[in-house]
Amino acid sequence: MHPSTLSTEPFAAARFIKEIGRGKKGARSMTRDDARSLYAAMLDGRVSDLELGGILLAMRIKGESVDEIAGFLDAAEASFAPLPQPAGPFAPVLIPSYNGARKMANLTPLLALLLARQGVPVLVHGVSRDPGRVTTAEIFAAMGLPAATDAAGVALAQRLGQPAFLPIELLAPKMHRLLALRRILGVRNSTHTLVKILQPYAGPALRLVSYTHPEYLEMLAVYFVDAAPRGRGDAFLMRGTEGETVANANRANQIDWFHDGERTLLVPRDAPTDLLAPAPEAREAGPTAAWIGAVLAGEAPVPAPIAEQVAQCVAASRRLAGAGDGPR
Repeated sequence: MHPSTLSTEPFAAARFIKEIGRGKKGARSMTRDDARSLYAAMLDGRVSDLELGGILLAMRIKGESVDEIAGFLDAAEASFAPLPQPAGPFAPVLIPSYNGARKMANLTPLLALLLARQGVPVLVHGVSRDPGRVTTAEIFAAMGLPAATDAAGVALAQRLGQPAFLPIELLAPKMHRLLALRRILGVRNSTHTLVKILQPYAGPALRLVSYTHPEYLEMLAVYFVDAAPRGRGDAFLMRGTEGETVANANRANQIDWFHDGERTLLVPRDAPTDLLAPAPEAREAGPTAAWIGAVLAGEAPVPAPIAEQVAQCVAASRRLAGAGDGPR
């Protein structure tokens, strides 16, 4: 996996638009190779603005096939240098954070800090700010944990037993450019799915992946079972908590584990309940950071669904590193 070289030669995208731009019922999906070629050209800026807008909207209407997601991700992961593999008894755990909190407090930082306290190398990647939402990066900053700026900064944080946060614009700048088109087009595009399933390490890593819309559950499940490159398909898949990959503190999300082309139910979904777990007084970064600090100090309990998620992540991380038997 090597960063792609930027080419200035224009890419003729009309033949792809002709196939994917016929609406949800009339459109045909691309092959994995075609999807890889098209997305690589999009990342390199070789697709005209007019064609790029047409492609993004066509894919938004049609929806991505497994082969298209696989091809897009092949190109995406080839567009940046892989991170060096951490040494030790745990494989890194990857936590994408691109949604933040709107109603509930964002407890992704708690998940990351609990894992790091167990000795697991944790990489959180995502956006630093999002208007109207409280991001993981803002909560980390309120706790005195600055974002990393490069691979060396990620490695340093992990050696210090801290989760590393790396903004997407530094991890994968070409993807960030496509991600930012949401501000122009007003809707999300395929890149918003891709950043949540990135595997930026040279060796094995456990991805925590969430979905919001039910159709993505089976599409991503088929990807991890059938289409992920050999040895790079390990993931926990769950419905997002406001789009974040942390377990809902009030009601456990179902978590499926994908490993070696097999799917295993790790955590069943809890039945509805009116009981609410202890939570920060407000969802803003300051109160959330203070409450997480209290939990880490033992002054408040870890919500049971998050404690279970941590235990499963630690077991899978050890197994991927060859140091354990895996989730129970």
